[in-house]
Amino acid sequence: MGLFVYKFGGTSVGTVERIQAVAQKVKAAQDSGDQIVVVVSAMSGETNRLTGLAKEMQKTPIAREMDVLLSTGEQVTMSLLCMALGELGCSAHSYTGGQVRIVTDSVHTKARIKRIDDKKIHADLNAGKVVVVAGFQGMDEDGNITTLGRGGSDTTAVALAAALKADECHIYTDVDGVYTTDPRVEPNARRLDSITFEEMLEMASLGSKILQIRSVEFAGKYNVALRVLSSFSEGRGTLITYEESAVEQALISGIAFNRDEAKLTITGVPDIPGAAFKILGPIADANIEIDMIIQNVADDATTDFTFTVHRNDLVAAKAILTATSDSLGAKSVTTDEKIVKVSIVGVGMRSHAGIASKMFKVFADENINIQMISTSEIKISVVIDEKYLELAVRALHAAFDLDKEPKK
Repeated sequence: MGLFVYKFGGTSVGTVERIQAVAQKVKAAQDSGDQIVVVVSAMSGETNRLTGLAKEMQKTPIAREMDVLLSTGEQVTMSLLCMALGELGCSAHSYTGGQVRIVTDSVHTKARIKRIDDKKIHADLNAGKVVVVAGFQGMDEDGNITTLGRGGSDTTAVALAAALKADECHIYTDVDGVYTTDPRVEPNARRLDSITFEEMLEMASLGSKILQIRSVEFAGKYNVALRVLSSFSEGRGTLITYEESAVEQALISGIAFNRDEAKLTITGVPDIPGAAFKILGPIADANIEIDMIIQNVADDATTDFTFTVHRNDLVAAKAILTATSDSLGAKSVTTDEKIVKVSIVGVGMRSHAGIASKMFKVFADENINIQMISTSEIKISVVIDEKYLELAVRALHAAFDLDKEPKK
């Protein structure tokens, strides 16, 4: 007998029939002897509907009232699931984030969890009940409803699993696990049996949308074993843990990519101390996140400075950089939004030399020009022309034998 936290996202509870299917799955788990806590998201489309209503009332809705409004989406789901469980003869008890005492800070629309009172949940579980908790929400010290930001239900589930010392936290989605890369780009992509927290964090930050980054960080911090599973098919999914033994033989575990990159270059900048700060400082002050950076110094005591931002921030970043260019006496500012970032990720890089050269040989063989390179202990990222994205992913996938099971 174990204690498990299950999280079901919007598509998993998008209709009455799907909520009833979730109830069947939860009842079967309880019948097998497990204690089950369920965290639910709003039904798919509900958060967008509520946001639309808010914007009809106010162009920039009051953050506190947005939290009150958006928190109702998850409450609908939790109540319906408890009703579905009751219909199956399974005793269930629902709680909002505030009722279960998920205490957060007071930053509305993107609050962070401070602590959780687990007494009510343990009492219900010991009484043989399934506990259903509304995800994405909590309450601050003054009793105000707060929400945890995009993907917050994942964070709720992991935080509850940590507080309850659950055996595992199961994240049910519309995919049956974490794959070596996006199967829509590479049909030979393989589902991973396991992956480390470090690798999953890199994959999430580099463009993989399966798990919210914050939830993976939380799970890693409190050593909560995460398992990604499908709501719509049976299987063991992908386990995310600290254990590396299962992947020791694999050089890399996956390939991530991001289509949302844009590149800016300022040329002819005087090569003097503080130039980089004068370029990037105003960008940071505008809350624009910078990803990759390269700098080349020329013989004429000037430098060319290139960096990437999210494509949505390109127009604002270019305007700031143009103003900076004028004040620095630089030659020009150019931009390119037809780029993508492709990354290979794997803890195996730590103990194997030659990964980078193998990656670059793949690009050379396919005649793909590399525009920028960034590395860390377990990842290598490159910027290339977006027209080569699928070719690059498929070629790397084949070169590193990601379609094959790693040797034990």
